[in-house]
Amino acid sequence: MDALRVVPSKLKGLTRLRCEIFQTAYNPKNLRTGAKYLRARLRGPSMMEYYPKTITLSQVARELPQLGIVDEDEMQRLQDVEDRKRRGKGAPKKAKRKEDSKRMSKKR
Repeated sequence: MDALRVVPSKLKGLTRLRCEIFQTAYNPKNLRTGAKYLRARLRGPSMMEYYPKTITLSQVARELPQLGIVDEDEMQRLQDVEDRKRRGKGAPKKAKRKEDSKRMSKKR
């Protein structure tokens, strides 16, 4: 009968040794570690393969300029930006130095 009884401390040592050999996490208190999710296969590559790659007119025009394709929507957008700049409604100029920025001048 004594030969069949396993001492709990030896069982813990055996479990720790098994984790070292097979490179698994030793978690004697069964705490939630998230190891299951960290070991799981990433979903991103599979999703990228599933959805087809969409090609837009602007991408084709950029890749093949020799075709002379004109993206009218992009041309209209650039014209609108130019019009806004002329009216003084465009994006502010970027500061070249720290002293030029309005943000730095507000700080005391």
